Amino acid sequence: MNGHVAAIYRHPVKGFTPEPLPHVDLAPGEGFPHDRIWAVENGPSGYDPDAPAFTPKQKFTVLAAIPKVAAARTRYDEASGVLTAEAPGAPVFSGRLADDHGRAAFAAWLTAILDADDLRGPLKVVDARGGFRFTDHPLGQVSVINMASVRDLSQKMGVELDPLRFRGNLYVEGWPAWAENEWSGRELMVGWGRAKVFKPIVRCAATGVDPATAVRDLDVVKALFDNYGHMFCGIYIQMTSAGRVALGDAATAPQ
Repeated sequence: MNGHVAAIYRHPVKGFTPEPLPHVDLAPGEGFPHDRIWAVENGPSGYDPDAPAFTPKQKFTVLAAIPKVAAARTRYDEASGVLTAEAPGAPVFSGRLADDHGRAAFAAWLTAILDADDLRGPLKVVDARGGFRFTDHPLGQVSVINMASVRDLSQKMGVELDPLRFRGNLYVEGWPAWAENEWSGRELMVGWGRAKVFKPIVRCAATGVDPATAVRDLDVVKALFDNYGHMFCGIYIQMTSAGRVALGDAATAPQ
């Protein structure tokens, strides 16, 4: 039941490009570093950065509602704080989202590349504070995807699913397919950190968007329910002790 960490990703802006990492330092209550630390409101959401609280993802520009978001390729340089974004037919954006000017400029850039029908109101970049992150569940600190489960679903669907459809933080090889669905409340090790499994991740329409083409081409949620009677793929874990997680590190399933 022991696996290993095959990939590590962060998503600095909620709904946008995943960025591969060689390692990450995780700690209880701190959130995944530089992951979902910004989100783009699609019209007023009610989110208050000075009192951050969970806000439904439908309030933001996310793949579940706007597949074209996947066409924007973003990169974040944490040393300089500069976010770079590119999209077909658009000028390259580069700016610091920690600054008012940079946030306004990115919102304007994004407004220009999205279709008017997708916009419910003015776009506005908002930021997380402290340990808060714009995760799909208020208690989902780190998301983990079992690669064997993705392959099993691919086989059932007769297609090769890109694991990045599931927008996880850690991707693990070596666990039996779907074993993770039975681990809620149990402890495991990832790299040098210890964690408790919170719950399986319920999937939404975002998984139907091909991350390479920005086209909604599959009904992954229906395929999950039709084949397994659930809509889960992946688990949320909550760190209980700090530790570094690197590519190739052990991911020890609950014993």
